[in-house]
Amino acid sequence: MNMNANSACVISDFRTSVESAATPSHERWRTFQSVNRDRRAIRDFDGSPIPEEDIEALIGEALLAPSSGNSQPYVIHWLRDPAMKAAGAGACRNQRAAHSASALLVFVAGSRFALETVSRFHAYVESTRELSDKSRDYHLSELKTRKRFLRIAPSFLWSPLHFLLTTAFPSLALVPVGPSGVRHWVARSAIFAAQTILLAASARGLDSCPMEGFDARKLGRILGLKRGDVIALVVALGRRRPDALIEPRWRRPFKSAVRIH
Repeated sequence: MNMNANSACVISDFRTSVESAATPSHERWRTFQSVNRDRRAIRDFDGSPIPEEDIEALIGEALLAPSSGNSQPYVIHWLRDPAMKAAGAGACRNQRAAHSASALLVFVAGSRFALETVSRFHAYVESTRELSDKSRDYHLSELKTRKRFLRIAPSFLWSPLHFLLTTAFPSLALVPVGPSGVRHWVARSAIFAAQTILLAASARGLDSCPMEGFDARKLGRILGLKRGDVIALVVALGRRRPDALIEPRWRRPFKSAVRIH
């Protein structure tokens, strides 16, 4: 890739012109670039209501996001009620994006949701006629192993071993054993869904802002979360105000961010 430093670091919005595409695959790529580059972290929304069908459509796309072993270890809390939304915004440390957004989505992950997925998928595998016998046997075997893993891996008994291993070998810090390791594991899958929401909002002509600056304990109490649940991300949705600050987008140069082996 031949790219100078400026073009590598500063990426303009794609609202304006994009070169015309010659083939359907190029057209899809052009569309994705437009959606991806128009997505910005907006902190000042106009507060106008978003139709519920729009938010439902965004969440529907997020539920198609990949997850580790198709575990889907998360639920999305949609703060639709004004009082709940106001309480959630307060738990987000009163960030402008949280207060001015039309809706807030909270991505909550936990091993209990992965266990629920296993149960539901098991019922599907046993009842569907869309799978061959070979596929059915494979999935049933995998589900048995996954269920055993999900019951054993979160145990605090793994914590001393996990601590020793990660102290000696820091690269093993994200191995999904012990309460901390499993929480990191489920949160990563929730982030896949959250990123899908960000792109889906852009594609639907809406704006978003991902937020990590929140009081997890306070927000957990508001949502009635259980011990072991972890809040991976909060996403604010809305439409940007006409005077919302949109600065030039800066990213690390390609050669700095990518290692080709």
